[in-house]
Amino acid sequence: MAKKNSSAPKKVVLAYSGGLDTSVILKWLQDVYECEVITFTADIGQGEEVEPARKKAQMFGVKQIFIENLQEEFVRDFVFPMFRANTVYEGEYLLGTSIARPLIAKRLVEIAKKTGADAISHGATGKGNDQVRFELGAYALMPDVKVIAPWREWDLLSREKLLAYADQHKIPVDYKKRKGGGAPYSMDANLLHISYEGGILEDPSFEPEESMWRLTVSPEKAPNKPEYIELGYQRGDIVSVNGVKMSPAKVLIELNRLGGKHGIGRLDLVENRYVGMKSRGCYETPGGTIMLKAHRAMESITMDREVLALKDDLMPRYARMIYNGYWFSPERKLLQTLIDASQATVNGTVKLKLYKGTVICVGRESKTDTLFDMKISTFEDDQGAYNQADAGGFIRLNALRMRIAASRGARKRSK
Repeated sequence: MAKKNSSAPKKVVLAYSGGLDTSVILKWLQDVYECEVITFTADIGQGEEVEPARKKAQMFGVKQIFIENLQEEFVRDFVFPMFRANTVYEGEYLLGTSIARPLIAKRLVEIAKKTGADAISHGATGKGNDQVRFELGAYALMPDVKVIAPWREWDLLSREKLLAYADQHKIPVDYKKRKGGGAPYSMDANLLHISYEGGILEDPSFEPEESMWRLTVSPEKAPNKPEYIELGYQRGDIVSVNGVKMSPAKVLIELNRLGGKHGIGRLDLVENRYVGMKSRGCYETPGGTIMLKAHRAMESITMDREVLALKDDLMPRYARMIYNGYWFSPERKLLQTLIDASQATVNGTVKLKLYKGTVICVGRESKTDTLFDMKISTFEDDQGAYNQADAGGFIRLNALRMRIAASRGARKRSK
């Protein structure tokens, strides 16, 4: 256990879910650091009631309790900007957990400043990425803040020790957790996705049981009839679904519903954590999977070829910035400015077909910003819009370096 010292904080803002781990942390902070604890619970669409966290915090004598609905801010200021870049980590992961952490870090710091707290605390372990994301975000916004990460300090490193501590201090524990029931893995949910990891999933050869998935039906059980949807875009963001204007959060909620219905967005991935180890995770991102497909389709007719290529070149680096916790870094902000500027012409509609785990673009249109000119691209008579004879010189110029290299090789072989 950590020991009380003269530099210990007087007031700590704790990212509090109300679950076993953070409830133990709350009491542990009060006992070990002898400080006032302020709790902050963020509702970012995890799909469960957050108000019980208030009652638990009150049981521990917490006077300042913050419970906030951040769903609109989450999608508008974090998810949508990320999808403007078509962001994918290691070719597959849509960063559902990663993109939520900077928002939580931001609010932790804002509450600390508002309440005069000199420290923040979180329940991330010393093996994962989240500790990095929380703390890099906090330091970027409040350089002198003290961060308390109990999993790096205490000796409660097993479920049994956590339960024993909970019993000792009369911390309520869910019956299923006490009996070893419930899910045999950990889950983290928000409006963008649900992640599953740990427990039985630590064996990368183990196929998850169908009962694990919460947001999506299996593709085999999805409707036998495809469903068509139309998404409206303004400056790279979805503003309507099937002609109905919606706020950012409502857009994602509706796309999650549609994608889940058709078995879209499941992923089983072994990824590389920033701290160095490999980790197996399973993810459900139905709405995000639809968004990625649709956004690329919208860009395909509204964005210049070289601008799109530049974005694609930069995307993996941008994805690593988010995955590794650098949302508030100067390099991510600079890159976001470029990405956002590229979206000025990404306006129009995309038509998609959803069917048994797949998203297929079947149409795209922009009445104001399209670069697709049918008069030029047609295989029929273009009435002189494109001179096919120009292609001969274009090909010869582009082949020049290869012809020179081939001639050099021929000379060497003839000697």
